[in-house]
Amino acid sequence: MIDQKYDVIVVGGGHAGVEAALVAARMGAETMLVTMNIFTLGQMSCNPAIGGLAKGQLVKELDVMGGEMGLLTDLAGIQFRMLNRSKGPAVWSPRAQCDRALYTQCARQACERQERLDIRQGTVKRIETQAGKVCGVRTESGNLIESKSVVLTAGTFLNGIIHVGEVQYASGRAGEFAAEGLTECLLALGFEFGRLKTGTPPRVDGTTIDFSKMEIQPGDDIPTPFSFRHNRLDVEQLPCYLTYTNPQTHATLEAGFSRSPMFADRIQGIGPRYCPSIEDKIHRFSERERHQVFLEPEGRSTTEYYVNGFSTSLPEEIQLEGIRTVAGLENAKVTRFGYAVEYDYFFPTQLHASLETKLIRDLFFAGQINGTTGYEEAASQGFMAGVNAVLSIRGQTPFVLGRSEAYIGVLIDDLVTKGTIEPYRMFTSRAEHRLVLRQDNADLRLMDYGHKYGVVSEVDYKRMLEKRHHIEASILALQGLKFGPEKINPVLQQVESSPIKEKEALYTLLKRPEVKLVHLAKLADLDILNNGDDPFWQQVREQVDIEIKYEGFIKRQMEQIERVQRFGSKQIPRGFDFGKIKALSSEAKEKLGQIQPSTIGQASRISGVSPADVSVLLVYLAR
Repeated sequence: MIDQKYDVIVVGGGHAGVEAALVAARMGAETMLVTMNIFTLGQMSCNPAIGGLAKGQLVKELDVMGGEMGLLTDLAGIQFRMLNRSKGPAVWSPRAQCDRALYTQCARQACERQERLDIRQGTVKRIETQAGKVCGVRTESGNLIESKSVVLTAGTFLNGIIHVGEVQYASGRAGEFAAEGLTECLLALGFEFGRLKTGTPPRVDGTTIDFSKMEIQPGDDIPTPFSFRHNRLDVEQLPCYLTYTNPQTHATLEAGFSRSPMFADRIQGIGPRYCPSIEDKIHRFSERERHQVFLEPEGRSTTEYYVNGFSTSLPEEIQLEGIRTVAGLENAKVTRFGYAVEYDYFFPTQLHASLETKLIRDLFFAGQINGTTGYEEAASQGFMAGVNAVLSIRGQTPFVLGRSEAYIGVLIDDLVTKGTIEPYRMFTSRAEHRLVLRQDNADLRLMDYGHKYGVVSEVDYKRMLEKRHHIEASILALQGLKFGPEKINPVLQQVESSPIKEKEALYTLLKRPEVKLVHLAKLADLDILNNGDDPFWQQVREQVDIEIKYEGFIKRQMEQIERVQRFGSKQIPRGFDFGKIKALSSEAKEKLGQIQPSTIGQASRISGVSPADVSVLLVYLAR
């Protein structure tokens, strides 16, 4: 049976799949989303939260280009916090607790209401190809669905195995089947794969928790929206709670280590280094007497709590006994036990920077199939793969973000250039230009792209252009406004800043850490100094404050970016034969041939390619 022919088929309905399908349809492509379970579209499989350190930046970038995750978070959020406020704005990161069920409901509604997007429940068994190009997918029923491009977002389902103590069974997520057949199909096409592992903690009944023994963790007084489309959020926030493990907890859990699949070598996949299981933390950091445990609400309509920091695959009776040693959880009832899931992934160095595979044209991989962990990393890849799937079938230039443009650019460049042998997670430290890649200026950096591809509305785009204009105009005006000591010193005295002796521009005064625009409101009749409570002008003031205070650092970083771009943007022809350059080292020939970098900059970041090799390559290409 041959089904309707589509422009784009997206396989998998997780965070990557939802973003890929929505953006492809919004760009005008006839799109089908094939998912194993239509009731779990956009499901938060692990923790009920979006954002966090560096991950929040990914979501903000995704949102301003027309992605859905930021909007879904605002709709389903039950607590909002801006992390790292005590540090500089380069590392401020938004995070939100979400109502898990409401998030999934909103994701499904977004997909169902999207024009040109069809949804079908089913399992894809094969990727169909002709002459090195994808031509569709075949489902478990034998049905062929033809398409011009395919985006594969298989999550943790490829030959997934769940481990709980000495028990293991095939599953991609608790209560759902594993996806079998796809890995074997991709192997037959020539792809190489590995195994990874991730895990999830138990959930407990909130009515059995003694919160009086825990530290309350409230949200921000004024919640910051994730989506550019929201100026403010009117939401009743729910608290989280902090408690700790103790020596008794550790001893109880250690007693079950002999039955742990991790210590018994039943799990072959590599787990996330930066989000270890509780047994791994106890084993690796034996000198610590306690570890943090956060109790996070699963939603408004449930009493269930997520036990963050207690990820485990120990036997169920050991999990229960260990949990009940933690302060406040002595009488806790477990509603769902923790488990580890092991699954196949494909080495991301087999992809171009567009996320198209090098072996099969118009086949794209996105999400955990590329070795990443986290909703935000998956969603970002899904969006980029969806855009590029449409551009590819239209014969247009791929959309590739540079490392100096976005955290998304850093994420994808790291994957396709360096690869990964462990679950990849985004950190602010991975972004060498993080001072200019802040969460607060994502719209100014990236909304032009969303508008270019037709997935950002004219209303939102014009508002961003107006914001950009007022920022530039305000900085110029503040440079020209000068006042003498008689007007300035009373203001400086109020903020405990040293007085001036002669006229100074307001721009110069704002370079002082303790002086902010709001302190200067009575000195000049400027729009930026008025309109105090208006959210739009608050955003403008925040940008102006940051741009002025960090001018020197930002200028140096921009100069560095320009130097890198002058050197690194030189294109390397696709399919270039590096083996014919005799002056290259043997290792460089091997690595360059394997990765097939598209630019000199990407080539320079490949492990095993030396500066001397890059110089040789530059000379050869110049000739």
